[in-house]
Amino acid sequence: MPFPRQIPFLHHASRAVLFAAGCTLATIAAAQASNPDWAQAGSPPPPTVTEQDREWKETEVPPPPTFAESRVVSIQMPPYMTLKFGVDPGTIAVTGDGIVRYVVVASRPGGATNAFYEGVRCSTDEVKTYARYNSGAWQPVSDPQWKRFRDLNSSYVQQLAGQGLCRGHAPRETVGEIVKNIREPVREVQ
Repeated sequence: MPFPRQIPFLHHASRAVLFAAGCTLATIAAAQASNPDWAQAGSPPPPTVTEQDREWKETEVPPPPTFAESRVVSIQMPPYMTLKFGVDPGTIAVTGDGIVRYVVVASRPGGATNAFYEGVRCSTDEVKTYARYNSGAWQPVSDPQWKRFRDLNSSYVQQLAGQGLCRGHAPRETVGEIVKNIREPVREVQ
């Protein structure tokens, strides 16, 4: 028994290390649970449906605005996509009911151009298509419905919402701020 005094010290030291590690893990878990800086986590938390959401009512939708392909600002899409998407900044509107409406233009090199008049509701991660443009005219959607981003076949709406329309689960405050973020998308730290 040459080390009888060191054993109690090691016992106390290991308890102190375990206690410190436990406190650190608890602090990290608490910070992640309450951290509004979702950009560090990679994506915003899923929206929560509240009583206010159940009472929410969409404002009247104006007719599709005139768009120009020459003004379209491209949306960054994955490199494997051949279809290109962009938004005409002159068509973007932020409404009082929390919707961002816009015309998105889809084109393929050497192909036809299609456009969609849509609205994004940032608070619920949903989109609604009001009208489609092809062959030189707008065709209204007969029964437009809100659809979750994750339920769509194409990812351009989610890309557009993340790159400029929304900040977390709220629309950006101004059209200028939206356009700036679409042109120069950054991952924001709030």
